[in-house]
Amino acid sequence: MRKTRIAIIGLGMAVAPHARSLQDLAERAEVVVAFSPTQVRRDAFAQAWGFPVTGDLDGIFSDAGIDAVMILTPPNSHLDLVRRAAGAGKHILLEKPLETSIAKAEELVATAEAAGVKLGVVLQNRFKPASVKLARLLAEGSLGAIVSASARTRNWRPQSYYDQPGRGTLARDGGGVLLTQAIHTLDLFISLAGLPQEVTCYATTSPIHSMETEDLAMAATRYANGAIGTISATTCAYPGFPDAIDIIGTLGTAQLDDLGLTVQLHDGTSLSETAVDAAAGAGADPMAFSHQHHRAVLADFLDAVEGDGQPKITGREALKVHRLIEAMLRSSQSGSRQSL
Repeated sequence: MRKTRIAIIGLGMAVAPHARSLQDLAERAEVVVAFSPTQVRRDAFAQAWGFPVTGDLDGIFSDAGIDAVMILTPPNSHLDLVRRAAGAGKHILLEKPLETSIAKAEELVATAEAAGVKLGVVLQNRFKPASVKLARLLAEGSLGAIVSASARTRNWRPQSYYDQPGRGTLARDGGGVLLTQAIHTLDLFISLAGLPQEVTCYATTSPIHSMETEDLAMAATRYANGAIGTISATTCAYPGFPDAIDIIGTLGTAQLDDLGLTVQLHDGTSLSETAVDAAAGAGADPMAFSHQHHRAVLADFLDAVEGDGQPKITGREALKVHRLIEAMLRSSQSGSRQSL
């Protein structure tokens, strides 16, 4: 089988789990070249991973032998890079979030769709075995109808994290804890419980951090079937705790977190799934986690490129979590309940 020829765009903090995944899947994917505008980053990446590097971005888009690009750059660069990749007919695996605003995110997705290229988004929590198991149980009706669904992200980031240029700003990142950290848990949450019908939210910047955007958000939600729930997200919770999703159904209750899954059903049945690697980057080191779920994202993307299907998390699927986050922030800013 011909290998998918990939170019990496962006060699910052996010690249390591992708590079490890590419090494693991070397029989399916060939890294043609990796781009950074910074010589120091190119040299460090080449030494660490052994992949070819370049400072010529134009050459990536003009190279007809490159099938796909992995875009790992800051959010405010995504739309322009997707335009160029789509225009060149290259499939795209894009780091979250889609972009810095819902309008740009929608344009980005439409651009890829109009060009007929496949767009996968790196929201790896859906690929965790415990997440897959809970999704199956819900689809089978094992928990009955959902009456309550809640999600929480309790990360810790020291001030030094936000002292990095552009970190936590509207211009570069598009937002704070919701769009940068909690988006992973919220995407998984939506895939399990669906989008709420309405949300009421408070979001703020706590005294713990000096930053432009929110480091603390709390929301109440209501679903179309009458179910209610809560969402909480912060980077103020020292030293960092497992993200968690709680779902109460008419037939039982499920708790999913970085440690695994526990399900208790009314008939006395207990089900569980223990995480192989519980590290999730919740503490001061945001990259302190295994790359195995990134590898699953990449394998799924390669399946789509090699076949007739689409990635599990397409751009249009990823828009759902952006709409939830946008509604939460709109509620906080307006002081009113918002519909989705």
